[in-house]
Amino acid sequence: MTSFVPPDASAPKADAEAEDAVETRARQEADDPHSPVARFGPSQPLRLDAGVLLPHLQIGYQTYGELNAARTNAVLVCHALTGDQHAANLNPVTGKPGWWETLVGPGKPIDTERFHVICANVLGGCMGTTGPSSTNPATGRPYGLDMPLVTIRDMVNAQAMLLDHLGIDKLLCVAGGSMGGMQVLQWAASYPERVFSALPIATAARHSAQNIAFHEVGRQAVMADPDWRGGRYLAEGVMPYRGLAVARMAAHITYMSDQALHRKFGRRLQDRATPTFGFDADFQVESYLRHQGEAFVQRFDANSYLYVTRAMDYFDLAADYDGVLAHAFKGSKTRFCLVSFTSDWLFPTEDSRTIVHALNASGANVSFAEIESDKGHDAFLLEEPELFAIAHGFLDSAARAFGLPPARGR
Repeated sequence: MTSFVPPDASAPKADAEAEDAVETRARQEADDPHSPVARFGPSQPLRLDAGVLLPHLQIGYQTYGELNAARTNAVLVCHALTGDQHAANLNPVTGKPGWWETLVGPGKPIDTERFHVICANVLGGCMGTTGPSSTNPATGRPYGLDMPLVTIRDMVNAQAMLLDHLGIDKLLCVAGGSMGGMQVLQWAASYPERVFSALPIATAARHSAQNIAFHEVGRQAVMADPDWRGGRYLAEGVMPYRGLAVARMAAHITYMSDQALHRKFGRRLQDRATPTFGFDADFQVESYLRHQGEAFVQRFDANSYLYVTRAMDYFDLAADYDGVLAHAFKGSKTRFCLVSFTSDWLFPTEDSRTIVHALNASGANVSFAEIESDKGHDAFLLEEPELFAIAHGFLDSAARAFGLPPARGR
């Protein structure tokens, strides 16, 4: 007698194997990424804001488009918290499209047929740039918590070393949203002579108390996972999946608006007609958040999450200038365009207006747009025609002022 085998009995095993494969690829990216790498040895240490030197630095980066002979068409794209250098190409871990393919590519606002676009994995990341999951040359084991804490300014200083390595003295534009926008602002403050134009989107000049609080909840979720092992989980062959997944779920809520959540999910049940009267994912929104958490833990390092969220928390640009934000941009000749979204409650329009007021007080060249959108903070990553039009117009104007020829067909 043949026993009954459900049609999908092998699915859990297949899913587990697929997850293991993704995890293996993600771990390999930390030291040997599927992208170009710049390496700096002890003769070129990076001095960190923590007061220590990082004697071995590796930066994973990606480029798109050709650098012109005069080296004047370079655009630096800065990624957000959980992004990476793969802004406009398939991600080697997930196989998904680049995180900013809406904005970067041939004929798009950041036109790779006209500009040479550079995107680097941030310091403290886990996709080829030195971070807690990278191998510490001094021990041959992952850094873990032996990696010094880093700041947004440290990330920017590392990017400046990369540009020196690539022979690029001045950038036509630095662009980015959220944490990427923080990097844009830091670039404009730290290296004004190297930045002709700046496009900070959905960002702030300092992290708010509320945002720090959200990050702390996420960090505590990671550190409360028994498999975190005091940050030594890689050396001990485990991963704090549950804690990191919860951290991602909590954070993902802040990236969306109430309107977007209602439009996508409402109170609709997930694959059932009535509630289970238990703690399964009865609602579609619950199932969605669980999926976001499960997918995230396969591609991102838990300690990197701690480090990069902490870098955002420490960011307060005015603090470096006696508490006066305008002093950060004093005498700047950089052209600025700031963009915010009406439904973004993580980095509300008020944050962008604060920056605009400081730029006006410093005499800088600045324009500002608040875009009507119900997509929340994530709007900068999604299809937003008004954002595309603004970015396209700003970059085209900056390119012409910088002496670049017009785009083909114009």
